[in-house]
Amino acid sequence: MSTALSLPSGLLIDGERVTQSSGGRHEHIYPATGEPNATVTLAGAAEMDRAVASAWEAHRAWMSLTVDRRRDLMVDLADVVRDHLDELALLNVHDYAVPVSFAGTARMLEWFIRHFAGYADKPHGTSSPVNGSFDVNLIEREPYGVVAVITPWNGALAVAASCVAPALAAGNAVVLKPSELAPMAALRFGELCIEAGLPPGLVNVVPAGAEGGEALVRHPGIRKVHFTGGDATARRVLVAAAANLTPVVAELGGKSANVVFSDADLDQAAALAAHQGPLMQSGQSCACASRVLVHDAVYDEFLEKFLAAVAAAKIGDPLDPTVFFGPVISAAAADRILGVIGDAVAQKSGELLLGGTRIGGGLAPGYYIEPTVFGDVDNVSALAQTETFGPVVSVIRFRDEAEALRLANDTPYGLNAFVHTRDLTRAHRVARRLEAGSVWINQLSIISPQGPYGGYKKSGFGRTGGLDGLHEFMQVKNIRIGMG
Repeated sequence: MSTALSLPSGLLIDGERVTQSSGGRHEHIYPATGEPNATVTLAGAAEMDRAVASAWEAHRAWMSLTVDRRRDLMVDLADVVRDHLDELALLNVHDYAVPVSFAGTARMLEWFIRHFAGYADKPHGTSSPVNGSFDVNLIEREPYGVVAVITPWNGALAVAASCVAPALAAGNAVVLKPSELAPMAALRFGELCIEAGLPPGLVNVVPAGAEGGEALVRHPGIRKVHFTGGDATARRVLVAAAANLTPVVAELGGKSANVVFSDADLDQAAALAAHQGPLMQSGQSCACASRVLVHDAVYDEFLEKFLAAVAAAKIGDPLDPTVFFGPVISAAAADRILGVIGDAVAQKSGELLLGGTRIGGGLAPGYYIEPTVFGDVDNVSALAQTETFGPVVSVIRFRDEAEALRLANDTPYGLNAFVHTRDLTRAHRVARRLEAGSVWINQLSIISPQGPYGGYKKSGFGRTGGLDGLHEFMQVKNIRIGMG
């Protein structure tokens, strides 16, 4: 692994690097080799106090600027991020060994900041007449003040893009808590905020484990929490936030259905299903299309193309730009995923068609698991119902549209759904009946700043992106001026 890149490891509070902390330290392991590559400082309750206090000071400084100045500073930040895209992409690789060929969330960060910079000086309120009066009635949208953004290890820059950008545009300061498993790209982003001229403390970055994260969520100075992660952790976040009745937005897991109808372009559908399923981030994505539902008439033909597409992906060093498939995040994750595969085989949940084992040879020291595909999977099995968060995909037959919809919706999750068809009428009809926050027709899950993103059911509540995402970071005030 290259050591030429500087790996940030200290907290960033009020524009200063903090290396001594009450939260202790975490030895960061690079998943591709199983070797330590950094010692990360973790924030404890004392550091969270400092970060929140600093953020409030920065919020007041931010709001003392005119809207055009705030807009211009956000544009400057987008420019600085653009100038450091390669560095941020490499830090993403060092964080969790996502292949550099897929480390494009740095570009996403620039897009979101540039997009939401344009909202800083746009109208945030409305006015309305009122019954029986000629009073002036104003409906304003104001910032919360200081918000907490808690990112998962598999998407610190993506969540920084979709949450920090609208939070700043709305007028808030942010305490950004990345996972201790992947803190480095987020820490560098915090430094870039300072380099771009944002007030120190406007974006504090405080990696922490469970104890520090709970201290942040429970902090009375936090006015709103945006959490991205698993539903088990989300329950703990909600309990902690309840201490101060702090509102929470939660973007959680998924067990997304990828529905392939008989009229689909099967070559395209197979390639996209391979990417969106076991290959992208080694299946470690809330957007993973881990259930591929295929019409019986084309099941065998699609399966042949799909297996070939999965098998063709190059596996290896994530820093190699020709590699598309890397390791999972940790030894514990590898053991858990192999347990899921073993249970599925033992329970005869489906036929194991590809993969299923840990990769040895030169990759043995890392946490590599073969891309794994099960065919003819029972949709009520644990394999089909439980989020695996690894490179494991179930392929399921259906006979008609009604059965496809029943199977697709038969899950406690509802973050994404995917549909492959050339029939525009069917695409519209099916999309409206799928229980998911985002439906992608003949394409991948490509999150943009213009579109809201979030889940149905156990996949969470609230949205990032679009005007809905901006409004998540604003509270509504009604002002009525008597006119006699």
